[in-house]
Amino acid sequence: MFNDIGPMELVTLVVLAVLIFGPDKLPKLIQDVSGFIRKIRSFSETAKADIRAELGPEFKDFEFEDLNPKTFVRKQLMDNDDLGLKEIRNSFDLRKDMEEVADAVHGRESASTGSAGSTTAANGSAAGVAGTPDLLKKRDKLDPGERPPYDADAT
Repeated sequence: MFNDIGPMELVTLVVLAVLIFGPDKLPKLIQDVSGFIRKIRSFSETAKADIRAELGPEFKDFEFEDLNPKTFVRKQLMDNDDLGLKEIRNSFDLRKDMEEVADAVHGRESASTGSAGSTTAANGSAAGVAGTPDLLKKRDKLDPGERPPYDADAT
């Protein structure tokens, strides 16, 4: 709760408490505050025990910390592998997939699907590989008998 309080802040709080309440009233105040905190904790534990007793034996493993959404999700999804989520999570290799997409866009052969005998053009595209078009090279003329490309969206 007070993890971010440094030693200087703690000393400052103690000095302020002594100045505000005085050295004669401070021990009684500390005793009253600690008794109040003990009462609150015992009230909380009693309430938890009453709730568990009312819920019945089927909720004997119920923990109030599970009501925190972050804890609930972590317990149900991350620790429980009934659904095979760890396998699915480990099967994704986003960096590899992004490299494959980048290689496909730039017309390069990816390392995972690359072949030793592929010829690459001077601009880095895989022009000599069968089945992969060279997206960087523009053709000046159409071959004889070839129809020009038709773009239905452009007309």
